[in-house]
Amino acid sequence: MTLPRELLQTIRDIEIRARKVVNSTFSGEYHSIFKGRGMQFTEVRPYQPGDDIRAMDWNVTARTGEPFIKVYEEERELVMMMVVDLSASGDFGSDAKFKSEIAAQLCATLAFSAIRNNDKVGLIAFTDKVELFIAPKKGRSHALRLIREVLYFRPEGKGTDITVALDYFNRVVKKRSIAFLVSDFRASGYDKSLRATARKHDLIAVRIVDPREETLPNAGYITLCDPETGERIVVDTSNKKLREEYASTVKYENEFRDKLFQSAGVDQVVIHTHMKYIDPLIKFFRMRERKLTRR
Repeated sequence: MTLPRELLQTIRDIEIRARKVVNSTFSGEYHSIFKGRGMQFTEVRPYQPGDDIRAMDWNVTARTGEPFIKVYEEERELVMMMVVDLSASGDFGSDAKFKSEIAAQLCATLAFSAIRNNDKVGLIAFTDKVELFIAPKKGRSHALRLIREVLYFRPEGKGTDITVALDYFNRVVKKRSIAFLVSDFRASGYDKSLRATARKHDLIAVRIVDPREETLPNAGYITLCDPETGERIVVDTSNKKLREEYASTVKYENEFRDKLFQSAGVDQVVIHTHMKYIDPLIKFFRMRERKLTRR
């Protein structure tokens, strides 16, 4: 398929920006928290001063009467999967960029980070069904293909079914992977699948939010449209009670989602469309690194 020149330029621009971010700061963050996520046991050896006591092999120590530790070798090749929501709600943005554009830039940064660390990266794009699966591979051309699909792919569905996406992911990707679930999470009923995926993979939720979805402006009568269902409703935003009820509902939904992620053992990154996406991502990675060093 021949792509329009404008899209090719957009992909090239995203690549340049993403590689710049990766080369300057992000690659080290990525490597520091994922470099040891896949470990293979190789042998035991006698304990030496300075060894981590958490690696002690207590069975061998008990049999021999001498302290022994387990030796692990880092798996050199990890698999990163991007599970990306391409539903119609992504085509919304009250600031300079749509949520779908932020998702593409985010995926580009993650893909080039994985490629630079010699990891494989793949893609599952979904709406209310799985629209596209690209198996994990290495290389720049493969990373560019993933970016192109996130930007250019035109899905058949408009709705959001996170359960379908996660169940499919668990079926087709057998090896434990790093999985970034990128969505605005305007869906429900995915609790069971989320927990199942978090047990099998290192699952990270990346929630993309536009500020206009969090608060209603005081702008008089406006027409709200649900892009996934097409439903339209006229509301009077000058009504203070209405604005307060809307804010209360958003607060409840956010707290419910946060508790779900926490109980399922899923880390969350929240990215707002009117802010730089890389800042919360780096902050999250550094937080993960601190958690790992405390273990």
